[in-house]
Amino acid sequence: MTVTHIVQFQFKSTASPAEVKDTCDRMLALKTNCIHPTSQKPYIKASSGGKDNSIEGLQNGITHVFVVEFESVEDRDYYVQKDSAHLEFVKSLGAVLEKAQVVDFTPGAF
Repeated sequence: MTVTHIVQFQFKSTASPAEVKDTCDRMLALKTNCIHPTSQKPYIKASSGGKDNSIEGLQNGITHVFVVEFESVEDRDYYVQKDSAHLEFVKSLGAVLEKAQVVDFTPGAF
């Protein structure tokens, strides 16, 4: 059962363009940097992201969105709770993020 993990960022007004780019690059690099404890290989199935370009005006300050796909709930749980590369990344966000929102779902499960 795959899990889609959606991460949304609102950067602080004081974050420089270089800091924003660095944060986004490091978020996308987690696909390579997160290593499964058993297989010792990267375990994120897919990762993509970009800057908001919606015309609907419903962003509530969110400016950047990332979609990360996991093969299983267990992989997602490991990523969120134990993966040192992910946890270090999260710790680094305080200086640049105003707000983060995360929503996960299993495709087709309502």
